[in-house]
Amino acid sequence: MDSTGRFLLSLVTAATFLQVRSTVTVIGLYGETIEVPCNNGAAKPEDLIFTKWKYKMDDGTSGDLLVKQAHKEQAQIQAMDGYKDRVTIAANSSLMIQGGSLVDQRTFTCMVVYGSNLDEHPVDVLVHKKPLPPQIKDKAKELENGKLTSLGVCTAADANPAAVIMWSKNGKLLVADGKTIIITPSVKMDPSTGLSTTTSGLQYTAVKSDVGAKFTCTAKHSLETQVSAPETFVIHYPTEKLSLQVLAKTPIREGDNVTLKCNADGNPPPTSFYFSIKGQKVTVKDSDTFTLTAVTRNSTGDYKCSLVDDDKMEASEKVVVSYLDLSLSPTGKVLKMVRDTLLVKMEQDASGDAKVSWTKDNRKLDETPRFDNVTYADAGFYVCEVSVAGIKRSQSFQLVVEGTPVIKKMTEHHSEDGRHKVLTCEAEGVPRPSVQWSINGTNEENSYINGKATHKITVVPTGNLTITCIATNKLGNHFMALNVSSLIKDEKIPGKGAQDDSSDQALLIVFIVVGLIIAAALVGLFYWLYIMKSRRGTWKTGEKEAGTSEESKKLEECKAKV
Repeated sequence: MDSTGRFLLSLVTAATFLQVRSTVTVIGLYGETIEVPCNNGAAKPEDLIFTKWKYKMDDGTSGDLLVKQAHKEQAQIQAMDGYKDRVTIAANSSLMIQGGSLVDQRTFTCMVVYGSNLDEHPVDVLVHKKPLPPQIKDKAKELENGKLTSLGVCTAADANPAAVIMWSKNGKLLVADGKTIIITPSVKMDPSTGLSTTTSGLQYTAVKSDVGAKFTCTAKHSLETQVSAPETFVIHYPTEKLSLQVLAKTPIREGDNVTLKCNADGNPPPTSFYFSIKGQKVTVKDSDTFTLTAVTRNSTGDYKCSLVDDDKMEASEKVVVSYLDLSLSPTGKVLKMVRDTLLVKMEQDASGDAKVSWTKDNRKLDETPRFDNVTYADAGFYVCEVSVAGIKRSQSFQLVVEGTPVIKKMTEHHSEDGRHKVLTCEAEGVPRPSVQWSINGTNEENSYINGKATHKITVVPTGNLTITCIATNKLGNHFMALNVSSLIKDEKIPGKGAQDDSSDQALLIVFIVVGLIIAAALVGLFYWLYIMKSRRGTWKTGEKEAGTSEESKKLEECKAKV
């Protein structure tokens, strides 16, 4: 024993009072520096002589670690084993153990000598380590509906104390019942490190609703609770229901391809099916589809599919093929004469209620056109459009109305300056009639709208005139006359002789008419006297009143002359 040891021994022997405090527990972390407090970290006594740390060895005896005298800066390391390079003392007298491990799980005692007192403060040290993140291993490739199957094994390795493992499905804790759920836990310790590995095997009876379910395991530890990555499993279950799906653009039209798809809710799904096509059963292998190519209206009907190994389990779906036929009479170019009759006949055959609309020259009509008495206004391009369930059909005809020209009216009016007269001739006809006048004019204007031709000329009549308008096309002609009065008044101006000539001509015509009337009256008077003379003889002889045939002829000739 050296001089320091003897000195300390003498102090302990000389002490008159020894007090052992109750044991406290400290938890240190594996691999970290463990701090073991002296007297729970209480302040040092003022008459402190020295502080000494010792520990309980594996054989139950006490071993010294270090001693720190109050008047010295450095502590004296007394340990000779593995603690020699791992222990130090802190300023507050705490024992610092570097690189904590499970071998440090023992009782350490802090001995404080001050005045005539010696106190001992025992501390139990526990070393904890959280496990590695839990993992699900040995996972099942698939789970079978209603069959107890080993789903996997959850491992939480290298912990102290050992972790506790729990299983969950979709976040809900699974509880073992010994039948549908069996959980088998186990713990193994590594003899070299003393760390424990916890494993937990799960046997699980899957159901159809477990498709897509997420299974996890949780490692519960005093330091931390950790959850594994979620795992999903393939669930095998038999087919319980079939459905038939029609894959095609809607509405289905004639000429389209239609694919029938048979869907089974089993997993894995069946690979072969029966398809019933218009009453005929067709077997399809390694596929769940059957395609109808270029369907027609006769393809409308019920279609079915069933399982090859159970044809009583089937599904059906109705396929409706939309169609539309349109017939219009007449079509193309139709030539009619004005006032003719045209019968328009439209017939349609559709898979549903069809919508019919008419347009004339791109303008909508309220009803089907009727032509009981064709007019020029009826001419145009007619389109009949019929639609049903996404299908449209249209046919058309171009109605051309022709007719001989008919002059509807002739008018005259003064020009704005009052020095001319404007003559207007309006005529209907198709093809377009040409208009001619019996007089030459100027400033000709003409137009042709909807079978109506309008022609204007400007004239300066120097006398009262009868002017004729003639309208002509390839089908014929028509004319109309208009009396036009003179623009020149009865004034004494050069050219009056021309007016006198016109007056004389009119007077001559009057004289001639009066003379003819007088002559006719005289002839009638002579004939009456002749008859009266002849009747005298007749009365005398008693002959009939009727004249001779020769007299009758002369009477008729006179009447004709009159």
